[in-house]
Amino acid sequence: MRILGEHAFVLHARAWRETSLLVEVLCAEHGRLGLVARGVRGPKRQALRAALQPMQHIRFDAVLRGELAHLASAEALDAAPRLQGEAMLSGFYASELVLRLAPRQDPQPELYAAYDLLRARLGEGEPLAWTLRRFERDLLDAIGVGLDYGHEGDGDPVDPAARYRLDPGHGPVRVRGERGGERDRSATGRALLGLAADIAPPADELGGLRRVLREVLEAHLGGRPLASWQLLGDLGRMARPRPQGGSSS
Repeated sequence: MRILGEHAFVLHARAWRETSLLVEVLCAEHGRLGLVARGVRGPKRQALRAALQPMQHIRFDAVLRGELAHLASAEALDAAPRLQGEAMLSGFYASELVLRLAPRQDPQPELYAAYDLLRARLGEGEPLAWTLRRFERDLLDAIGVGLDYGHEGDGDPVDPAARYRLDPGHGPVRVRGERGGERDRSATGRALLGLAADIAPPADELGGLRRVLREVLEAHLGGRPLASWQLLGDLGRMARPRPQGGSSS
């Protein structure tokens, strides 16, 4: 099958054989797709190679054969955001989530739109924690496993003053008491209501939101952690002040 003039975001590219690349993209019409880009690592294919950088927005032609499509041509539609530090790792994290959770060749227009919005927010320097929580919410919705963050599993409205964990199949579950570190693995009802309404909660409540959403994502990842979680954790440890006379590790 020929694919002509398809719009896509580049999620990942890696070397394949001596002069080629294996590229993963998120397409507007075909969902997540693997591309074989032959000969692009040669000295005369710099423009094409530049168009296949992560987070680049492209238009491409290809021929789909089974699991992979063979790239015929590609061009950049704009300049990919120039990200550094935590913003760059956040983009890597979002792309890795799509790679792991979005099925191949399954149209995902809502996910394509969410990735487009994430890319713009990262490029504009919006707060990273809230940007990522919104993307995680939108990704889960797009792949059909989203939750109702405004109501408990039994249908009662979420109490902004209570604390909750997220059950991947049933949504918010109220935490009663603080045994076994339950409070440390929970989010405030106010933060969940903010996520439901797309209104940023107070900054000190975003950490709880991150933890409960990670539990949901881990369940859908089948227990296989993301490489970007390790990288983000390492970066956070490096950024902490070292105690006098001691080590951060």
